[in-house]
Amino acid sequence: MHNEKIEQIKAEIAAAKAGTAEELEKYRLRFISKKSVVGELFAAMREISNEQKREFGQVVNEVKQLAEEKFQELIESVGKGKRKSGTSALDLTLPPTNLPIGGIHPLTATRQRIIEIFERIGFNLSEGPEIEDDWHNFTALNFPENHPAREMQDTFFIEKNPDIALRTHTSSVQVRVMEKEKPPIRTLSPGRVFRNEAISARAHCIFHQVEGLYVDRNVSFADLKQTLYHFAKEMFGKETKVRFRPSFFPFTEPSAEIDISCLICGGKGCNICKHSGWVEIGGSGMVDPNVLENCGIDSEEFTGFAFGMGIERIAMLKYQINDLRLFTENDIRFLQQFRPLL
Repeated sequence: MHNEKIEQIKAEIAAAKAGTAEELEKYRLRFISKKSVVGELFAAMREISNEQKREFGQVVNEVKQLAEEKFQELIESVGKGKRKSGTSALDLTLPPTNLPIGGIHPLTATRQRIIEIFERIGFNLSEGPEIEDDWHNFTALNFPENHPAREMQDTFFIEKNPDIALRTHTSSVQVRVMEKEKPPIRTLSPGRVFRNEAISARAHCIFHQVEGLYVDRNVSFADLKQTLYHFAKEMFGKETKVRFRPSFFPFTEPSAEIDISCLICGGKGCNICKHSGWVEIGGSGMVDPNVLENCGIDSEEFTGFAFGMGIERIAMLKYQINDLRLFTENDIRFLQQFRPLL
């Protein structure tokens, strides 16, 4: 009984033809799928005696192999038919379509370049929450209780909780790093920050900062200067000059503003640099001993430096952009200029 059925199946397989995908699928369902006639033969092995199972199994496997080989032949024949008819032909000699592609946003490209430069000299990355408490955003950083930055006109406080605010700088991330890690610490903290300021060509209420911190034994201001010299020349070119101007920040002492020679006029003087030949890119200084102590680090044993820069400011200088609002307006005409950044 089974031998007759097997011979009948073999004959059907040998005579099978398929010219379309529908016919190919019908063949697959009848001879290849689990519920096919070949599958029924495997199921019939339960009815065969143990003495005959080995011989019967070999015959059924031969039928299965025959069905699969035929299926591959039919697949090739259907494919050839399609290519001849031209219904799904692919002409590899045709030129590619010139589809428009996207580009990396200039702020993202600038952020990645800054990270790349500092990672090469040993800085790792650290991130923290954008909604911060008073301790990490102000108190631990040596801001006095009556400091103007704590007022509503400078900071976005969370309603009904004056101790919680949107962070005004990524220095809060550095506090968290110093609380959790022991020196040596060398970290870079990029991120979005918030200030209660009117939006204009030179200011925005939401912008991006990147701040660096290095804490170890015998860290000096000379280390800070060499680090920033290296960054400026890598970011803006080897001909770039750097200068430091005395300044004041609650969390560093001594403190200094960082200026670079104007990229527009080459230091000769123009409207961008207010005819001084210099443009400011950020602030820096030696970490105040009070900040180290607030974070549980012995200021008698360790010293450190910190610096901070606005990513928008760096991007404006590097790509000669004169309006801060262009970064957030999503004007496709502006963004298309940065496709080569891919």
